[in-house]
Amino acid sequence: MDTVSRLLELVRLGASIDKRCLLGRTTRMDVAAYPKLQAPFHVLLEGQCQLQVGSRLLEMRPGDVVLIPSGSPHQVITAGAGRVRGTTDTAGEAFVTTHSRRGGAAVIDLFCGHYTFDAGAGAVLFGSLPDPLHVPLGQSADTEEMLAMLSAMMRKEAQREGKGTAAILSALATALLAMTLRSSTNAATTSALWTAAADPRIAKTIENVLQEPGADWTIDRLSRSAAMSRATFLRRFGQETGMTVGTFLVRVRVMTAVQLLDSSDAPVAPGASQVGYQSESAFSRAFRAEVGTTPARFRRRQQRRWHEETAPGD
Repeated sequence: MDTVSRLLELVRLGASIDKRCLLGRTTRMDVAAYPKLQAPFHVLLEGQCQLQVGSRLLEMRPGDVVLIPSGSPHQVITAGAGRVRGTTDTAGEAFVTTHSRRGGAAVIDLFCGHYTFDAGAGAVLFGSLPDPLHVPLGQSADTEEMLAMLSAMMRKEAQREGKGTAAILSALATALLAMTLRSSTNAATTSALWTAAADPRIAKTIENVLQEPGADWTIDRLSRSAAMSRATFLRRFGQETGMTVGTFLVRVRVMTAVQLLDSSDAPVAPGASQVGYQSESAFSRAFRAEVGTTPARFRRRQQRRWHEETAPGD
């Protein structure tokens, strides 16, 4: 299984389109902070706008996707002279349509939504991504045609808005994330995206570790498999992924361990060895550093949540 498909399998992703924004000139739309374990995204289908995230001001063009893993509050801004306008929402069955106050022709067509993910593998993956993540899908020959088809489907379904619309838009949003995670970032606004390493040797290393996280992955073994010297491998890996090899190994192993803990009642120690840890204490330390709790407590919490979700209603 390829890198992005494997990651999406691990994180138990939920996807939702919340708004279609048809904003006119001189408009600012404020977006509040999202709850924990939710990451908002925006995909611009037409026009140009700015997206302000803290001190970062991102210029968005058609085909651009911005994902905010931290869920931080932000603003969508359209250019124009005169007094800045706010927005007004019209609720629909599947999503909200947002326009500028006091009317005027729309200058952007922006779909806004969010991803939900679990407190284990999902939190580790989204926490490892650049924040914000800005990917220009419309500026790449590899993705332009697919984006055009995806955009057309999103627009068509949004205009139709009938039975199944929410489910269809959710599936399209999931496809959008897969395209985003495998695409080159906007280097001017986003640091390295490890899920889309451009160097095929580094990309293959990432894929190999995801396929066999429990293997004895030493630096020497990884560098040999990539046909690089140790020093060159460490340098290239950092450039391509924005993290050290050690950090990458820990994150992949913890994400895999979460899946094992969720799918089995086996003791923690065997699970630790399955993901490459010979010591249960070392595994517990690594797990806690990434997830915020011990493996045993995480499993109990997940089991309690599962029982609550599946308990019959009053």
